[in-house]
Parts: sequence; C-alpha cells; structure tokens
Amino acid sequence: MSKLKVISEKSLTNSSRIVGLLAQLEKINTESTESETARYVTSKILHLVQSQEKTRREMTAKGSTGMEVLLSTLENMKDLQTTLNILSILVELVSAGGGRRSSFLVAKGGSQILLQLLMNASKESPPNEELMVQIHSILAKIGPKDKKFGVKARINGALNITLSLVKQNLQNHHLILPCLQLLRVYSANSVNSVSLGKNGVVELLFKIIGPFSKKNSGLMKVALDTLAALLKSKTNARRAVDRGYVQVLLTVYVDWHRHDNRHRNMLIRKGILQSLKSVTNIKLGRKAFIDANGMKILYNTSQECLAVRTLDPLVNTSSLIMRKCFPKNRLPLPTIKSSFHFQLPVIPVTGPVAQLYSLPPEVDDVVDESDDNDDIDLEAENETENEDDLDQNFKNDDIETDINKLKPQQEPGRTIEELKMYEHLFPELVDDFQDYDLISKEPKPFVFEGKVRGPIVVPTAGEEPSGNSGNLRKGVVMKENVSPKGDEDAKKSTLMDLAKEDTKDNDKTLQQQLSDQNRTISSVQGLNNDIVKALDRITLQTIPSQTSLGFAAGIKKDYSLPLTVLTCTKACPHVSTCGSVLFEGRTVQLGKLCCTGVETEDDEDTESNSSVEQASVEMPDGPTLHDSDLYVEIVKNTKSVPEYSEVAYPDYFGHIPPPFKEPILERPYGVQRTKIAQDIERLIHQSDIVDRVVYDLDNPNYTIPEEGDILKFNSKFESGNLRKVVQIRKNEYDLILNSDINSNHYHQWFYFEVSGMRPGVAYRFNIINCEKSNSQFNYGMQPLMYSVQEALNARPWWIRVGTDICYYKNHFSRSSVAAGGQKGKSYYTITFTVSFPHKDDVCYFAYHYPYTYSTLQMHLQKLESAHNPQQIYFRKDVLCETLSGNSCPLVTITAMPESNYYEHICQFRNRPYVFLSARVHPGETNASWVMKGTLEYLMSNNPTAQSLRESYIFKIVPMLNPDGVINGNHRCSLSGEDLNRQWQSPNPDLHPTIYHAKGLLQYLAAVKHLPLVYCDYHGHSRKKNVFMYGCSIKETVWHTNDSATSCDIVEDMGYRTLPKILSHIAPAFCMNSCSFVVEKSKESTARVVVWREIGVQRSYTMESTLCGCDQGKYKGLQIGTRELEEMGAKFCVGLLRLKRLTSPLEYNLPSSLLEFENDLIESNCKVTSPTTYVLDEDEPRFLEEVDYSAESNDELDIELAENAGDYESSAQEEVLSDCELSRTYLP
Repeated sequence: MSKLKVISEKSLTNSSRIVGLLAQLEKINTESTESETARYVTSKILHLVQSQEKTRREMTAKGSTGMEVLLSTLENMKDLQTTLNILSILVELVSAGGGRRSSFLVAKGGSQILLQLLMNASKESPPNEELMVQIHSILAKIGPKDKKFGVKARINGALNITLSLVKQNLQNHHLILPCLQLLRVYSANSVNSVSLGKNGVVELLFKIIGPFSKKNSGLMKVALDTLAALLKSKTNARRAVDRGYVQVLLTVYVDWHRHDNRHRNMLIRKGILQSLKSVTNIKLGRKAFIDANGMKILYNTSQECLAVRTLDPLVNTSSLIMRKCFPKNRLPLPTIKSSFHFQLPVIPVTGPVAQLYSLPPEVDDVVDESDDNDDIDLEAENETENEDDLDQNFKNDDIETDINKLKPQQEPGRTIEELKMYEHLFPELVDDFQDYDLISKEPKPFVFEGKVRGPIVVPTAGEEPSGNSGNLRKGVVMKENVSPKGDEDAKKSTLMDLAKEDTKDNDKTLQQQLSDQNRTISSVQGLNNDIVKALDRITLQTIPSQTSLGFAAGIKKDYSLPLTVLTCTKACPHVSTCGSVLFEGRTVQLGKLCCTGVETEDDEDTESNSSVEQASVEMPDGPTLHDSDLYVEIVKNTKSVPEYSEVAYPDYFGHIPPPFKEPILERPYGVQRTKIAQDIERLIHQSDIVDRVVYDLDNPNYTIPEEGDILKFNSKFESGNLRKVVQIRKNEYDLILNSDINSNHYHQWFYFEVSGMRPGVAYRFNIINCEKSNSQFNYGMQPLMYSVQEALNARPWWIRVGTDICYYKNHFSRSSVAAGGQKGKSYYTITFTVSFPHKDDVCYFAYHYPYTYSTLQMHLQKLESAHNPQQIYFRKDVLCETLSGNSCPLVTITAMPESNYYEHICQFRNRPYVFLSARVHPGETNASWVMKGTLEYLMSNNPTAQSLRESYIFKIVPMLNPDGVINGNHRCSLSGEDLNRQWQSPNPDLHPTIYHAKGLLQYLAAVKHLPLVYCDYHGHSRKKNVFMYGCSIKETVWHTNDSATSCDIVEDMGYRTLPKILSHIAPAFCMNSCSFVVEKSKESTARVVVWREIGVQRSYTMESTLCGCDQGKYKGLQIGTRELEEMGAKFCVGLLRLKRLTSPLEYNLPSSLLEFENDLIESNCKVTSPTTYVLDEDEPRFLEEVDYSAESNDELDIELAENAGDYESSAQEEVLSDCELSRTYLP
C-alpha cells in the first residue's frame, strides 16, 4: 500500500480531515483495495471520533453522508479488524449523542445491516467474542429507537443467537452483559418475549440472579432489568409463578436489603422489585405473593427505607406492589343501589335505569365476579405488527365528523298548538302596561355593591305558599305570585284576583306560623341560655359600615386564637327531643345543638331578646337575603324521598364568605404513600382494627353508640349525603356515600354532620367509594367545614379544612353492574385529616359550598319582596312540577317600560332574550352560587344593572334538577338519569324540567324571539378556573384533521366574543381552557341541542372550578362564594358589553370601540388551531399517582398543545369603566 494516498493530517483542518477520510473510505468500497488500507482509514476515523465531539456532530449532522459510508463499508467489507473499527465508531457516535444519534443511525438502515452482520458472525465456529460484544452493544443502544426492531430481530433469527450465546457463556461476564442488554430490548415485543420464555430464558436468568454479592453487580442489574421486561408477558409470569420464583425474588430482595447497608446497590434492589411488580400483574402472581408473606416483607422493608430520602424509589415501588396485591374487598353494603327508593311513573325501556329495574332480586350487585381480566386477555401469539401506529397523530373518536349533524337545523319539535301552553309564561310579550303606575317617585333602595351588609348572606329564596300546592300539576302550572305591579287586563283579572287572595291568606298564615313558632321556641325549646343569646347575637347584630368584609362587630382581631368554651353545668334532659314539637303540622327540627355555653365575646351583645323572632331584621343599608325562620317554613313545604325532618345548621344560620384568603393547599411530600401504608397495616395488623359501624342508613334499627370518644354522624337533612360510617381505628373512620336515587353509582357529593369530637385530636376520614379516576383533591383542593360553635361566635362561614389530603385508587372492588359491564374496576378514596377547635361542637363537612333547593326558594322570595316594582319587572313563575312534587321556579327579569306609550311598549317587547339555567347536576353547587351572583346583580340598583335590564329580557331557570338537589344526589334526578343528556328527546313524565325548559326555548323560536345567548351554569371537578364550552362547526372539523374541509366552511365567529370579553373583565375566567368543539358524547346536552335544534349561535356551558385558580388575580387561591358570585355578576357585565358590540347603532360609541368585536374575532385567525380541544382533566399526571397496571382500564389522558389565541385588551375598553359605559346609550 502506498501511504502517499493518505492525505497529510497537518495540512488540513479537522473538518477536511474527516471529510477526506470518509471520501477515501467510500473509494475503498467501490474499488477492490487491500484490507490494510481500510483498517488504517477506519482506525484514523475512530481516533477522531473518540477525541473530538466536533467530529461526532459532523458525522451525524443533517445532510452528512458519513453514516451511509460507514454502514456501506460494514456491509461489504469482510475484514474483521475493519469491521471492529467501524463498530467501535458507531458505538462512540451513539453513546455520546443520546437518542437523536441512535435514531439517525436507524433512519440510515443501521438496524437491518447490524442484524445481518450478527447472523453472519454467528456462523463462524466459534464466533469471535469481541465482534459479538460490539454488535450486541450497539444493537442494544439503537434497538429502542427502531419501532420495528422486535419484528426484524425475530425474522432474522437473532433471538436464538443471543440466547444461545448466554447459555454457552454463563461464566463469561464480558460477553453475556451486552447479550442480556439486547435480550431486554427484544422483550419489549410481546411475541418475542413469549418466544424467549418458551426457550427457557426465565430459568436461565435465575441462574444469574442470586443473593447479595459485591462482585458482578453490573451483571446482576442488567439481568434483573431483563427479567422484569420478560415477566410483563403473562405467559412468562405464569411460568415464573409455577416454578416458585416469587418466593425466590422475595428472599433475594430481603438478602440485598439486609446487606446493602450503604445503599450502593439501590438499582439492584429496585430491579428485584420491578420483577415482582411485573409478576404480580397476574392473579396467580398476586396470590403467590400473598402466600409468600410478601405484604409483610415489603411493608417492613419499605418502612425501614423511609428514613433515607434516596431510597424513595424502593418505597414507592413497594407501595405500588402492595396496593396491587391487597386482596379486593366488597363494600360493606347490602346493595350498591341507593338507600332510598322512588318508584318512577314510567320505567325506561332501555338504559341503565331499565337494567336496574330488571335485575333479579337475588343478584348480589356489590361483589364482582372477577377482579381483573387476566384469564380473558391471554397472550396474543399473533401480534399486530402495526407498531408505528403509535406515532400517528392523536385522533379523538368522540369529535363529531358528520357535517350534516354539525350544521344547526332549527327543528320545532312540537307544533305551534302544543307550544301555546307556554304563552302564559311570557306575559311580557302581550302586556300593554295600561294599568301600571310606571312613575317611581321614591324608589326602594336596593343596592348590591359586592359587599355583605347583613349578618348572614346565603343563596336562598322562598318556596311558594303551601296553599298553592294543590294547584300544581305535571307540566306547566298556574302562576305562583302576582305580576310585578298592579292589576292585569280584564281578561286576566279572575286568575290574578285568586292569586292575590291566596297570597294575602298565605302571608297571614306565614306570619301566624312565624309568631307561633317564635313563642314555641321561647317556651318549649329548652336550649341553654348562653347558646340562645349567642344565636340571637349572630342574627341580630348590626354591622358597622366600616367593616367591609362583612363580619360582626365585636370579634377579636386575632382570628387564629381558639375560643374558650364554657362547660354547661345545667341539666339538659330535653336536648334529645330538641325541636320535636316546634311546629304544628309537619315537624321540622334543627340538628342537635351542643349543650355547652359559648364564651361571650362582647358582653353588651348578650342583652338581646332570648328568641329568634328578629332573625330576619333588615339592616338599614340594604336587605338581608337570609332569613332563618323563612328558611324553616320553606323546608316544611319541600318534598324529599326520605321525608327529611331536620334542618342543617349551616342552612339555618347561613353563610358569609370568611374575611381571609384560602390558598390552594401545598401537598406534603409522600402523603399518599403514608396513607397507603396505613391502609396496608389493616391487613398486616388486623387485631388493631376496630371495624365498628357507627352510622348506617340501611339499618333503620341502628342505635347510635353511647361511648363518649366515638364520633356521631348524621346526613338526614336536605342535600345531605352519607350512607354508612365504619370506625377503623380509634380516630379513623371509613365513610361510604349514597348512590343517586334509582342509580347504582355517581358517588362524589357529600354533606354530613359530625359531633362528639374532642379538640386537638387528629381525626382521619376516608370516603371510600368515589368513582372518578382523579380529583382536584390531589392538586390542592380541601373539603369544607362549618362549625356551629364558630357560627354562634359570629363567624357563620364554611372554611376549607383538612391536611394530608389525597385521592387514590383503593382495594374496594366496583361491581361490573355499576361499571358498565367492565370488570376489574376499583373505587377511589378521598382521605383527609381534621382537628376540631372546640369540644363537643357540631360540625358539617361538604364537597363544596352547599346550596339547597330551600335556600334558592328563600333567596327568590327575598329578592321579590325587596325589589322596586316600578323600576324592575320581576316575575317568579312555576315552570313545572318535578317527579316528587316540588315546583321548578322560572324567573323573568327586565326593566319596566319607561311609560305605557306605544313606542316604549314596543321597545320593551323587542328586547332580545337571554336564557340562563343552572344546577342540572346537583353536586355542582358552585353553579348555584354563580347564579346567585347573577340574580343579585340583575336585581341591584347598579347603573350598569339598570342598563342591562333595559337591554335584555332574562328568562332564568335557576335550578333544573330540584329533586336531585333536595335528595343529595351527585348527578342525576329521581329518574336515575343525567338530565343534561336528555335534551334531544326529553320525556315529559321522567324529565319534566328539561321537557319544559326546552319547550320555553322552542316557543321563543316559534314566535321569532330567539335568545341572543343561552348559558347553562355548571361546575368542574378536575380543572381550575372558570371557562366556557361553546359550539363551532369550523373548529370541530379542524380537529378531525380535515383541514381542506375546515377551510371551505364559512362561519360567523361571534360565538367567541362573550368568552373573550369575560376573559378580559372576570379575574377567575380563563380563555385558554375554553373549547368550541362538538363531541358526539355531548350531542344531547343543553349546549349542543340549543345550538343545533333551537338555532342559538351563542349557546354555552359555563364551567366553574370546585378548587381554585392558577392564573390571574386569584392565582394560587381556592375559590369561594365571593369569587363565584362575582363571576355571576361579571357574566352580566359581559352581556352588556356584548350588547353594545352587537348593536352599535343603538349606542353613541367611538368608532374605534365599534371595531372591538372584530379585533376579538380576528385574533383567532393568527393561530394554527382556532381552539383548544380540552379533555376532562388538564392537570399533569400526579407524581405520586400509582396505577394498578393489571386491573386498570382507565383511559390514558392525552395532552394536546394549547394555542395562544387570547386577545390583547383594547385601549378604548380599558379607558371606559363599567359606569362610563353604562352612560353611553341613547336616552
């Protein structure tokens, strides 16, 4: 060979050197050159690659041909040394460059060439050891980057070559180490894993795995990793169980745990646990683990590891294995159906309710036939080779793709004659106001400025007087109260006179009842004097104007100091029957009140009368919306399935927002695994478990335990939900929630009473039958607590409480009957720990701020009695009667016409409608608080509110599911169905509120008064902030990846305007969480049906978080009623701005402001995606979240990129305040 052919290194730069060497190597490939030259050139390239990162980058850069030259030489050159040099170069390239360079090598065809080289090398006898080491090393690195690698290896016969090498060279650690690494890569393919298992690979690996040794730890680690990968195959796992290897793994693990004192071999210990994790994915493996005392072994070893933070991976993996192997238990219930039964007037033909009614009585619907799908899901020997499907773009099958279905098509549904039944609910369209006094000389002061002026503010309103109940019928019924002012036309006089007489009589009756009640309370209710005085104080105190946060005067400034409780020394034999004879007729009683005196915080306050008769005294600066006596009266007329006779104290006293912020809770490190460890102790130390039932709705003969140290529970009041309580340890209780009536699932909402507590003791509560796969309890949300002692001390508010909160899958098995036929599902646990501040207090816990049906009725009644009828047109009608006979209120709010002149009446009748609804899902109580904010704002004297009333007629159904709310359901009505999935074809007998609410909308469409906006208020349990869902054809089609079709669609983008306005003016609102995609699963929701069938373009669902906000002014804070009510008010302000933008000629606005809507709309055109498609959950996967890989069928959450389509606020909009804007309309 002539060395002159080799270019001088010194005369060239590094770049030129490698280029030259590669060019020379390429020339060698094409010519029949001596092998010595190839050896020399490849050795020089190897030297450069080993010493210079720049060279490595250059060889794998885009457009470089270096890799092709090397692979071509490797394929064609038969010289051993040259081959070894090239393999060494490739190892250097992929070792230093991470995944990108491995992928680059795969893309150039490296996998196939190297597998072929392995085949050729194996034919030599004996094969060259160094060559085998190099080939296996590089294949082990690039294999994971090749999606078809498992298939290629099997087709080339590489599996058996590698396995044979290991069998024949067990003592040659240098050779078998890369072989084991490659076996692990092979095993990622399930068919390969089964094939290797049949050829004895599992048994082979247990010859390498052994007890603690300081030698060959690297080989042990790789062998364990390979074993863990192989045991993911159920066939291999069964093989390992049959040969007793579960016991072997546990023994080996204990040995390494005991001897690895300095924790230098944590990866080996984790490898053993990973193998146990794989083998316990099958039922046989879990049984073998239990039989080998695995629970106790892993529990003890993991507890010993807790002190060392670096051993957390061992603790977490041990925890996962133990949770998975914990024997599945059935819920301790006689049936998973609700404790309460309501006979439906009509039984559905199909669906879950029909299945529930058709279930034979002898069927045990609590237990499941199987706890996983192991035996059904046998190993798939015939693998689907379509592995690169995983790389395809995500396609959501739930998105509607049929353009014809997406296009709104107004369908009357009912004939004009049928719709005439709704005429009487729209008197504003026919009334000529001739008999009204429309000149208001002395308007009543009614100001809601966002500040609480009264001692208690609760969302509430008056039930219709009991005298009207006889007139209620299924369907639309006669009006409940008198029209806003004066007499109706002559043709209506008879009806109205009757209504007036009824109202007068009922008012008289109400006053008599209140009077009788107060006398009875004074004379009969033998409550401790101190408590009665404190009760008077909370309801009667006048609040100084300077206390803008709305709490009573005289409270100590340091709220953190505990209150001193005076022990009651008086005999109280009457307490057990407290309230039992309070009222004539139907009995309603308050829950038990603790018999302890409360230390007075201001002695002067105790001089008030010792009765509750003045509880509803109005403050001079505004009406109080809560009236305890009125609430009790309304409860007497509320019909519940269990026939509740008690009133919960929070609903009686009312709630005001606390005067402090409540930040989102920071989760302590390791709290979930600590709770799981305590659960596992139940199995290991069974003698420590009390297992005593302390509350049971299913057992009518149940007696409350008399022991003083046992908590007492109650949920027998409106909206209450707690079915059973089992004491587990001295201060730990398992709580089971009741299913929705006529259903066997939907457990999430809870509201219950606790008493008999000791202060300073940490009580743990576990709600063990939740169903959702994740919850905001994992992301900083706390449950709510209301203390009666605190309320008596002038602090009547719900507060966020609880520590060590987490939400995780438990060992209670869900029946396939309740899981839609799916087997292997588990329930979830909400766990939290609470310390009570007062001895023998009565406290209440709730999922979210309760808002009962009776509260709504009281609220509406107070609003009606306080409004100025000369200024505000307010009607409270009854839309229909619910299944259990409760009235569903319908509210109409607008401004009275300026006069009864023709022009003013025409303007009045031609105001566009806004239709609002809420609380179709009973557990979403935040929706009612938002609605409360909307109603209060609409009824206020705020100039903007007056302008809003003059702009729109509001038709509001504030509670679409009264029965569900009253009976403590989470999602359904008494029909056992989700009413927000019945809008396409509501049944008048089973879904009357939906049938008639839809009828109202159909009537408006028929008389050419289509609402400008429809919005249904909801709550969201798994996302933060407030946001909207709307409907758009274009944006839905865009998400089907059919961009051509999407471009052809022309659509008015006005549906985006209101959400964008709200994101600008409402601190809690987040535009990024909004979505305008129409899903198939939502086709029968209010939002989609009102958009598609009624033709309302701006049809929305507004979702409010149950947790808090992660953006804006309230970032990092849990949401409270103040923020929710503010959102309801801001929604109204947004509607006014929408009016000005959509009707610019009606207002003298600057021309620049008239372009505001266009600016809002056009901002979406600047992004790739016109919307963000948001799944149910937007939180990151929780770090501690542990999945049961064997039995979990939960769908994977797929994260989609969010766009940045928010608009910048226009300067003009910032300049004009709400009040200034309200003055821009024409007189």
